[in-house]
Amino acid sequence: MKIVLVGYMGSGKSTIGKMLSENVGIPFYDLDEIIEKQEGMSIKKIFIEKGEVYFRKLEHSVLNVFINTNEDFVLSLGGGTPCYANNHEVLKMSDVASFYLKNSVDTLCERLENEKMSRPLIANFNKEELKEYVNKHLFDRNFYYYQSKYVVECTSKSIEEVVLEIKSILT
Repeated sequence: MKIVLVGYMGSGKSTIGKMLSENVGIPFYDLDEIIEKQEGMSIKKIFIEKGEVYFRKLEHSVLNVFINTNEDFVLSLGGGTPCYANNHEVLKMSDVASFYLKNSVDTLCERLENEKMSRPLIANFNKEELKEYVNKHLFDRNFYYYQSKYVVECTSKSIEEVVLEIKSILT
């Protein structure tokens, strides 16, 4: 079973992915962590030292190799991954169960407000700037996120409820 989770930063991909993986008994992977391990540096450092074009090519390659050489897994993609290099096509593959973890802008902003220091892109935004930033990104990215086979509305649901909903879709 190949399960792929997509969504905006702060949507719960890693948290839900880890719990889902324990629940269904298959390993959890985070694409960004795979890339960091392979490159021996953080995503932030890759962007700074090698640029976004290099990163997006690498991300595309690592994603495709991973999907095609692994079987049972839960994989969390970076928030921008589906939006570049036709990566959204992976979400439609016949042997992939892809889920868009959909959250309201307010929910995302609330979560991101608490994580600003660990997210350099938004670290200096005030609440209004953050909301505008998230709104714009979601507008740009929704087309790609909606290429997922399933959309799970996560706003006002607990992690456990989302995991149970995904499990019920899988069975």
